[in-house]
Amino acid sequence: MSEQMVEKSREPAPGDARYPGEPSTQEIIARDRVPAPDWVRSESYEFLGDEDISIDRYTDPEFAQKEFDNLWTRTWQFACREEIIPEVGDYYVYDIGRHSFIIARVAEDEVRAYYNACLHRGTMLRAPGTDGCANEFKCSFHGWTWNLDGSLKQALCDWDFPHVKAEQFALPEARVELLAGFVFINMDRNAPSLEEYLGAEFLSHISQWGLEDRYTYCHVSKSLPANWKLSMAAFMEAYHVLDTHPQVAPSNADANSQYDFYGEHVDRFISSLGVVSPHLKGQYTEQDIIDQFTLGDSSVAGDVPRKLGEGETARQRMADIIREAFETQSNTDLSGVSDSELLDCFSYTLFPNTFLFPGISLPMVYRFRPDPDNHRRTIYEVFFLRPVPKDGERPDPAETVYLNDDQSFTEAEGMDPGFGAILDQDTENLILQQAGLEASAKQGITLGNYQEIRIRHFEQAVDKYVEGAA
Repeated sequence: MSEQMVEKSREPAPGDARYPGEPSTQEIIARDRVPAPDWVRSESYEFLGDEDISIDRYTDPEFAQKEFDNLWTRTWQFACREEIIPEVGDYYVYDIGRHSFIIARVAEDEVRAYYNACLHRGTMLRAPGTDGCANEFKCSFHGWTWNLDGSLKQALCDWDFPHVKAEQFALPEARVELLAGFVFINMDRNAPSLEEYLGAEFLSHISQWGLEDRYTYCHVSKSLPANWKLSMAAFMEAYHVLDTHPQVAPSNADANSQYDFYGEHVDRFISSLGVVSPHLKGQYTEQDIIDQFTLGDSSVAGDVPRKLGEGETARQRMADIIREAFETQSNTDLSGVSDSELLDCFSYTLFPNTFLFPGISLPMVYRFRPDPDNHRRTIYEVFFLRPVPKDGERPDPAETVYLNDDQSFTEAEGMDPGFGAILDQDTENLILQQAGLEASAKQGITLGNYQEIRIRHFEQAVDKYVEGAA
């Protein structure tokens, strides 16, 4: 065999390449003092192709309309947290495109989602984005009223409506399923169950996180100047960290990050923290790494000593600091929680529009919804979740903070300033990206085989729904 043939045989298959000479995410995690559970140690990657992704999905209003017709009407979506509607009669209005739903707790163990429209002349029964408590839903226009269970209670001047049969005028409903403190809805009566939709592998992961035992301590909403899919893609990879977030690169193993997907509707990445970026190898000491470490919820850790002892690593010290700080803050025993769960960034995408971050130091949920009036804009929400204190009452969920276009995320009450600055950096790129795609002579975006696999996986699912194949 010639030298040329031997060299060619050594070339990795598409998608196999990783940052040369650097430890993988799993090798980094394997060194931790408190070992990680199986859900952390799992890997599930497959090469999905390397062709360009067409840009019309981000720029064409007709594509957006197909999404409203074929995607949003057939997928399971996170509508609200159960803590928003804890008592019978509590409700929350969830809006997606032209659709609006009253998510109501009708019994201690039952939640329903009513289409938010009067069956008389169509007036919304509750204003978009509102919540409250009620024992009936009354139309403000003509007074038609429905009971909490959705049955028609009163049609004013019913003598003029002999053709209205109460049994035929119950409020129409979307399907509802509850999971880990989240309320999911689906408009498609023939869709698979939420369990089938998310898959057994992911459900085995989420069952170990205890998200039902967390509460929302910060909730921020902001309109972004880019298509909802572009906005989501900005958070699907760590490839952008070096240039977009240079302040965190000294303590973020960005190019070592691990990417996985589980079925058609779930994917994730794990980005190890407390470890220097491979791009900056040899430029920072362990002491430098911990000195520049940015914690997602640094207000909990406070101003703690960061001087390392001989042979001590920045990653281990940060795991110890976070464990002690969060145990104190939440009065929770975290001794059995692995260093990786405490420290690292775990990001799961639940198709179509939700990100779950189940870690302790980055305890977040992202939700992205298309602006119904402008396919170039996105309604972006960030929820921060903390463990409920074990010896106290569940705190009330935080009120939503709405930011204007010119406001920084750092201005939101409850937002950690360092993390708010990171969100500003993420979202500022979107203005230029949307405008650049509109101006581009190239009709597709080019993705990396591994580091951007979540974007390809996501867009392939979008295509299946838009084309009616899912």
